[in-house]
Amino acid sequence: MSLERGLELIRAGKYFEAHEELEDEWREAPDGERDFLQGLVHVAVAWLHAERSNRPGCERQLEKAARRLGPYRPAHRGVDVAVVLADVESARKLIAGRSLELPAPRV
Repeated sequence: MSLERGLELIRAGKYFEAHEELEDEWREAPDGERDFLQGLVHVAVAWLHAERSNRPGCERQLEKAARRLGPYRPAHRGVDVAVVLADVESARKLIAGRSLELPAPRV
């Protein structure tokens, strides 16, 4: 399953690979699942941008992740969305404070 593999890759810090895996799942997902999967893609890409010192890209992806994942709170498909959103918010605060050193997201 692409969702599980994507989450495993995020946990392993393999954000580019996670993005690819989750995108594959997103493309084939029914409408009600697309925002959820796209939100997780945005999480992976935000952390990838942080690793690459791309502050504007990271900020945009964090905002998109929060917007897309919000309706799935508190949990969806075994993912604690509330925790992921807390990590997204923490990352936004770190970025605003000029740091790109983000702790790994808890997915």
